Amino acid sequence: MEERHGWRSMKTFGRVLLILILAAAPAWAALGEPESSVSADGQVLRGQIRDEVHEGYRLHQITDASGAVVREYVSPAGKVFGISWQGPFVPNMRQLLGTYFAYLQQYAQTQTGRHGGPLILQRYDFVFTSGGHMRSYRGHAYVPSLLPTNLSPEVVQ
Repeated sequence: MEERHGWRSMKTFGRVLLILILAAAPAWAALGEPESSVSADGQVLRGQIRDEVHEGYRLHQITDASGAVVREYVSPAGKVFGISWQGPFVPNMRQLLGTYFAYLQQYAQTQTGRHGGPLILQRYDFVFTSGGHMRSYRGHAYVPSLLPTNLSPEVVQ
């Protein structure tokens, strides 16, 4: 009986995590969109933006007052090719993923018996991973075709 209860708890956790991922929260730049949206994100979040230049890409890191961190990875062509997050809440995935949010919605509609553990989605030209627990969420998403040729997907963390 206890074993069955544990499975139910994991199943409930998985559903709660999926709901949190799809819920609205502060806004960010969208995957596949131009770099110009980063400064607006900093203003919306009232967060600090730290910019770094790396070989083959630029990284914009936004930290808000709650300690949430969003990293936006931008190609030399000026497109956001990857996004990662960590913090006490799951960010607004609709805003964060832009047009790629539809893939997450489709996935959520097909998952009836999903249980705990990280949410991993690899579909078409889109990779998404998210997991965590109350007050400690993290994840990343990227578009393989937008990844600069000299970089591996592991750069998006």
